[in-house]
Formats: sequence, structure tokens, C-alpha cells
Amino acid sequence: MADNARRIAVISLGGTIAMTTQTDGGATPTLSADDLVAAVPGLAGTGISVEVHDFRRLPGASLAVSDLLELAAMTESLAVDGVVITQGTDTIEETAYLLDLVTTGDMPIVVTGAMRNASMAGADGPANVLASIRVAASAEARGTGCTVVFAEEIHAARWVRKTHATSPTAFASYPGPVGYIAEDRVRITARLDPSPTFDPRSAIRAVRTAIYTVSLGDDETFLRALSDHADGLVVAAFGAGHVPMACVDALSDCAKRMPVVLVTRTGSGPVLRQTYGFPGSESDLLERGLISGSTLDPFKARILLQLLLMTAANRDQIVQTFSTVS
Repeated sequence: MADNARRIAVISLGGTIAMTTQTDGGATPTLSADDLVAAVPGLAGTGISVEVHDFRRLPGASLAVSDLLELAAMTESLAVDGVVITQGTDTIEETAYLLDLVTTGDMPIVVTGAMRNASMAGADGPANVLASIRVAASAEARGTGCTVVFAEEIHAARWVRKTHATSPTAFASYPGPVGYIAEDRVRITARLDPSPTFDPRSAIRAVRTAIYTVSLGDDETFLRALSDHADGLVVAAFGAGHVPMACVDALSDCAKRMPVVLVTRTGSGPVLRQTYGFPGSESDLLERGLISGSTLDPFKARILLQLLLMTAANRDQIVQTFSTVS
């Protein structure tokens, strides 16, 4: 089927892309999904059929895991060839990875947004929506999992990060985008191995997970306080998986009562396993019961751990699932 004969759903969650500046000078979500699609120049010329859905009208920072599980169920119920989700950029990388984990099939699911609201000069929302619709309608994009489309680049949900607070080119990924759009054509240049998947209906437990980022001169004080209030913990460590020696005993104790996942705070690259051997090194922490988060950044590792705990996975299942991430 040609791309221009496909039917695409655009689902709006709010965010900057749906915001306009109010009389007091602050931007708030006011635009509907219809408004967003109507503002896209050149869309009619593509021949792609678009249906619209208003799902939420919230800033990205106020979305919850429960919202996204409901969104995933809705997405899979639609009789369309692809889906575009518009939302606030604050949490796009987390939304995309969660959807990648709880949706199945080959249908393209694309998440996008805007760094400049619709009242600003050079608003980037319409261009991002048009590019995202092209990706969602593309036969070439089938089987790529959930992606983030921004500034004509296509990023895998597993790798994408927001790397700048204000730039229209805020989204990047390591080792790089998996595709791009040029001359209205979608070009996929890399494909990832499939992610582990979860049935969103099996998320039956209410759990609380946290990220603890280690920093120079850290000790165990905040770790011990945090451990009393969490069901699972992600430790964003120095370099390839290192923490101060003063944190080691607290982390050992945490790992005895809940899953503690070790990742690098750098945002890319793997947690090593046996290169370093000092107290607080990656090999020392793994021997003490911490679980390697492999190449996941802290935010993605927390999403995966959250879903595992919500679906009542045991420790062996958690270790096995994280071991499949590359």
C-alpha cells in the first residue's frame, strides 16, 4: 500500500506543542489535536488520511505511568496503519521507551513535540508533526518499534535523550539516529533488536522506584533515607559503574531488600563487569547483588524496572530481562 493511502492517528497529550502564550505571558496547553493537525502546512498534499484524538491536555512533566499505560491500550485498539503521539518534550524519552515496552506488532508508533510553542516565531511543532506523520505512514518504518521524530531525525526509543533545555534540535541518541526524512522520503538506516515486551493489563501492583545519582564526595546518608521509601532503585554511577567507597555498605544493604540497578550517569555506553576491582567498582557492586543496567540510561532503566515490579516480576526475572538489553 502506498504511504499516501494509509490512515494515521494523531493523539495529543498536551505539552509545548499544544501551548499558546496567555495574557499573563505564560504558555499553557490550549490546542486540541485538531488544532495541531490543522496547522501543518502541506499535509493535505500528502494524501495521508489522518484521524485525531485528544487524550490528555497536560504539560509533559505531569504525565504519569498510568496515563501512558492507558495510552498504550488505546493505541493498540485503533484500526490505523500508524500512530503519532504529540506531547511535552520534558518526558518524551520516557514515554517513547515505555510505549516501546508495552506495545507489540509492526505498526509504527512515533512520539514528537516542539521546543517552541505555537505563539513563538519559528514554532517547530508543525514541521515535527508532518515529519512524524510521514514516518508513521511509511512502510519502511514498520518494525522499528517506537521512535521519536524531531528535526527530521528518527531516533530509537531505547537510545533517545533530550540533551538541551531549549534548542529545537534538543533530541539526540548514541550511537545515532536510526533514520531521517529527506525530500519527503523516510529513510531507515539501522534497526535494533526487539525490546522485551509487557502486557499493560498485567501491571497490577502500585510501586515506587527512584533514581539516585552519585556525585563527588557522596556518602550513605541519602541512600539509606531513600531505601526506606522505594520498591526499586536505579543507581546512576560514575563512568562505567563506580560509586564512592562510602556508599558501598548502604548499596549492599539496599540490594538485600529490593532490586538495585546499576547504570552509568554519562547517558551512553555500557556498565562494565570486570575491568575494575576496587571497592565501589562495577565488579565489586555486581558481586554485592546490584543488577547491571547494561547500556540503558538512568531514565530508561527506571521505566524498565518500574514495569517489571508492576507486573510482579521476581529477582531472577528482573536480572534476566536487563541482561537482554544491548
